[in-house]
Amino acid sequence: MELDPLLLSRIQFAFVVLFHAIFPVFTIGLASFIAFLEALFFKTGNPVWERLSSFWVQVFAVVFGMGVVSGIVMSFQFGTNWSNYAYASANFLGPMLSYEVITAFFLEAAFLGILLFGRNRVPKGVHLFAACMVALGTFISSFWILSANSWMHTPAGVELRDGVFFVTSWTEAIFNPSFPYRFAHMGVASFLTGAFVVSGVSAWYLLRGREVEVNRRALSMCLWLILILAPTQAVIGDFHGINTLEHQPAKVAAMEGNWETSSGVPLLLFAWPDQASQSNRFEIGIPKLASLILTHDADGEVPGLNEVPVEEQPPVALVFWSFRIMVGLGLLMIATAFTGLLLRRKQRYWQTPWFLQALRLMSVTPFVAVLAGWIVTESGRAPWLVYGLMTHAQGLTPSLTGGMALFTLLGYMLVYGMIFSAGLYYLMRVLQDGLEINEHAADASEIHRPARPLSGSNVSFDTKGRVIEVEGGLRL
Repeated sequence: MELDPLLLSRIQFAFVVLFHAIFPVFTIGLASFIAFLEALFFKTGNPVWERLSSFWVQVFAVVFGMGVVSGIVMSFQFGTNWSNYAYASANFLGPMLSYEVITAFFLEAAFLGILLFGRNRVPKGVHLFAACMVALGTFISSFWILSANSWMHTPAGVELRDGVFFVTSWTEAIFNPSFPYRFAHMGVASFLTGAFVVSGVSAWYLLRGREVEVNRRALSMCLWLILILAPTQAVIGDFHGINTLEHQPAKVAAMEGNWETSSGVPLLLFAWPDQASQSNRFEIGIPKLASLILTHDADGEVPGLNEVPVEEQPPVALVFWSFRIMVGLGLLMIATAFTGLLLRRKQRYWQTPWFLQALRLMSVTPFVAVLAGWIVTESGRAPWLVYGLMTHAQGLTPSLTGGMALFTLLGYMLVYGMIFSAGLYYLMRVLQDGLEINEHAADASEIHRPARPLSGSNVSFDTKGRVIEVEGGLRL
């Protein structure tokens, strides 16, 4: 069987990008959370905030390291597997990646050392400044990367001459039409990811009765953030969808499973897109809702895939179902946020075991939603590498063979499996240790670890987080 180097190269890049994406989407949100905790500690001197910050800095360091290692090889793939594209886009992509390293990575690397090892070695204000710089660095990094990626979807500010892109306007190229929406969408996703992970870990500790007061506060903060950001993300997603409809109608048609250009298009809850027959099977939908969402008019016209040549159509089933996974998980996040709001009455949000268990499970959903979103974004662009200007086949390295692509793909899988296993091992050790009291934090009289984990819904705590009553009158 002959191996297809184009297919294998696409699989390889997809694997590397998806593996890498789960780390920055977490560290961006977590870095800002740490900076906020440091600001609270600087202002109040309350050791609760110091303990929380110290713990999550350890988690951040492990995940940041995994993200750096997994992301380094991505730029090399442009030269090994996509040399034609690397040559063609060098005038734009080269400076963009350099700006990311100079303005963001160096900033993060320099101040991360102070954040990790500077506690009680530098003034509190300097430590807070380091936390803010690390958080800022994560955002600057995402700015450049998302700008470069968005340019591939909505190229602007360049002209193609003799197979090479020449920049005619850096402002138009950097701030290309889809970039503001994608940057906002990814930024909110990062905050949601950090909030759900912190709330899930805090819920796990609360179920075990560990460091109750500290984790209660962390959980409360995250639930307020989720309550604001989950609905906001839906609004940003709506604007992003309208922008995509304008610039990449084929992607939207694939997301909606819409084959014929028509008005009053239903929102398909379930369907099985059959690309061979250019139709759907087993459709279940809500009449006119897709038109209403995309055009804000129930009778608005939505483009169909029949306007796109078959060879230029994206893989419809993959885009269709990935989009529904992303949206479904987003709705689940909104439901979780409002459930937490309802349970705030009588402080039940941190004393209700089933809700805490749900938060534990929800901690993985942002990662799945982000990965599904990336699949929609990148697969929906196919077969274009630079939308409308360069295909994947045109950007591939000419001398690359299927065997070479398979060898490097298996190598990346093996190495990344080792990285993930090692990182997960150390991360679980940090989580198992928890927010242990140390000589720089609060003493045991301030924050007490209960003797037993939560096992029922009728649990009462004193002001220091000690369990004083559970169902049946038992006291600890």
